[in-house]
Amino acid sequence: MAVCELGSIGKAAEREFIAASAVSKRLSDLEATLDTPLLYRHTRGVDLTPAGESLLHHARSVLFSLEKMQGELSEYADGVRGHVRVHASISAIVQFLPEDLGAFIRQHAEIKIDLEEHLSTEVVRAVQEGAADLGVCNTANGAGELQTRPYRNDQLVLIVPRGHALCAQGAIKFEAALDYDQVGLHSNSSIYLAMRQAAAAVGRTIKLRIHVTGLDAMCRMIHNGLGVGVMPQRV
Repeated sequence: MAVCELGSIGKAAEREFIAASAVSKRLSDLEATLDTPLLYRHTRGVDLTPAGESLLHHARSVLFSLEKMQGELSEYADGVRGHVRVHASISAIVQFLPEDLGAFIRQHAEIKIDLEEHLSTEVVRAVQEGAADLGVCNTANGAGELQTRPYRNDQLVLIVPRGHALCAQGAIKFEAALDYDQVGLHSNSSIYLAMRQAAAAVGRTIKLRIHVTGLDAMCRMIHNGLGVGVMPQRV
């Protein structure tokens, strides 16, 4: 990694406090083991071959995992007595989990919680594969052999800019919103999948003009007249 970052065996050796000959030998041994060149050597230094690029990616991943492991293990010495990995949908994270996790941590300060935001389908897969201990998501598309428990209900509402033609109508049927451009989340998000199913049920399609990755960005797009959108009421 040092050689790749600095573009020079000599500079890498100096930074890592290793003899340049030792660095060169290690690289040669790597190339011999892999039976492929990792570097293009020239008078100005070195450049990566395609194989070198691939190895650099994996090396960074390995070192990141080692640093994460050291960080997590050091926390046990500081009093941590448990570690729970939680994956959740953006809807759950924005609406419910801050208060619930905050209350839990106040009662169980020795428990460390890692929370990551993912699409509901990805949350289910993460729990199935052991990448997460538990998930909070929409399981309308099934959760396989996983155990499920009800958590909260979403009340979905249509968001429109002030002065929009739909403002004066109060509650409307979803199909009435399909006449307008939509601002939506990822095409695999639970809300968008539910919208697509509802549109298909009345023989319509969604005119999704803008994809965004967050609910705050979605609100800003709608506020500036770029479409209407469906999101949880508590947002």
